[in-house]
Amino acid sequence: MNEDELSEDGPFAASSAPLAPASAAAPASDVRAERYGRTPNSRKRGRAVAIGFGAAVVLVIGTWVIWAGFDGTASTVDAQDQAYTVVGPTRVDLTLNVSVASGKTVSCAVEAQNESHAVVGFKVIDVPASTQRSQQITTTVLTTEPAVTGVLDSCWLT
Repeated sequence: MNEDELSEDGPFAASSAPLAPASAAAPASDVRAERYGRTPNSRKRGRAVAIGFGAAVVLVIGTWVIWAGFDGTASTVDAQDQAYTVVGPTRVDLTLNVSVASGKTVSCAVEAQNESHAVVGFKVIDVPASTQRSQQITTTVLTTEPAVTGVLDSCWLT
């Protein structure tokens, strides 16, 4: 170490160089902007990324809307249970009305329920393709204990 470094203030002694006038120094906001990355170029880059992300979201949503619009109505199944008859302690007959586009096959799940609405019989039936839109189907559901009702659970395209 030399003698300048050993002054009473140590290595942090004040410099004898004059300070730059305030007009020559960069404004504090510019210094902070360069230090922390908020320069005009980074703002433009951030704006471009946001625009690109927004365009991608619009493209995905638009594609989904078009796809759902063309595909959504052609493949729907409408089904309703029309009637049920409790034939005995181990059997329920159920009549369904199934509507689907002609030429499509459908499967339906039907169930028999006891007075507590617990499932005591369950069956999946296959509805064959037809040239007519609506078909009436009657099926028998076997039960494990006496049932009080027969209901349609769901139908789907197969």
